[in-house]
Amino acid sequence: MKNILHTIALIGATTALVLSGCKGGKDTSSTPETRGEVRIVEYCSGPEFLTNGEYFRASATGTSPQREIAKKIARQNAEATLARAVEATVEIVAENQATQLGFGTTEEATSKFNELSRTIVNKKLTGAITICQELTLTEDKKYIAYLAIELSGGELANAYVQGLKQEERIRAEYNYDQFKETFEEVMSNYREQ
Repeated sequence: MKNILHTIALIGATTALVLSGCKGGKDTSSTPETRGEVRIVEYCSGPEFLTNGEYFRASATGTSPQREIAKKIARQNAEATLARAVEATVEIVAENQATQLGFGTTEEATSKFNELSRTIVNKKLTGAITICQELTLTEDKKYIAYLAIELSGGELANAYVQGLKQEERIRAEYNYDQFKETFEEVMSNYREQ
């Protein structure tokens, strides 16, 4: 009988500790607002503004006391981000192409592909389309420009192919179908992310 009472008392004490532990860990009256948190709205960002299998995309912001300068900064930041994404993708394709083409040194071919890539990216960035643009004004009278731009992967690939056709050394061994297949494969990786 003494063991049964001891067991019941132990179970009761354990239950009391568990229940008090559960209550003590949470402050049910606390909300993000009561803790001083403020929801941040990020304009021109989210899944619909990410690079996918068809388009390279980039979002950026720019802040300035002058409205047009804020917009210009946002555009420059978005273009820089877009250029890095395109260059990284083209670098993968270039290395693959150099290997497949069997150049004596893949470094020579990769260098040519990358040089061509920079030229094409710089030309094509001017044609990047604005897909989202928002402008806000802060309490201290500064403008914040939010911007998202995109560049067609297909148009970029076509420009790249035209550039490759101008390179005599590469043109002799170049295979358009292999390039297109590799480019589309790399672009499809964005779709899966």
